[in-house]
Amino acid sequence: MRTINKDIWFPAIFEDLFLENKIDIPTKFKTFSAPAVNIRQNLTSFVIELAAPGLKKDNFSIEIEEDTLKISAKKVIQAEEEEDKVNDFHYQKREFDYNDFTRSFKLPENINSEDIEASYIDGILKVSLPKLEEKKALKRMVEIS
Repeated sequence: MRTINKDIWFPAIFEDLFLENKIDIPTKFKTFSAPAVNIRQNLTSFVIELAAPGLKKDNFSIEIEEDTLKISAKKVIQAEEEEDKVNDFHYQKREFDYNDFTRSFKLPENINSEDIEASYIDGILKVSLPKLEEKKALKRMVEIS
């Protein structure tokens, strides 16, 4: 007959109900993570997709300095807290709460930094980084005189 070690089994199933994860405890140093990022590439461009639900496009700042792209966000908390008080609403657990963050990316040499575009739709910030057109090798015959 097989016995189950209750000391191991019990916490594994009920851990989320009774134990607090220290990362979930609200503190004044609230941000412990940065949004997830996807980077796609095709022949003409790179696309950075940054998952940041709950923000507005005005919360984002995108800067290019030399060969670095810096994406940052700063969320104004006061308006959200006022709305929650009016609706008598509070979060029991909040995992996608990005108040302030910064992500930096080193840009390749072949990026056309003048034509970078960004959009924020459905919680995803998309930054399009067009590649510079490659100079085609010029081949011609030179006549010898």
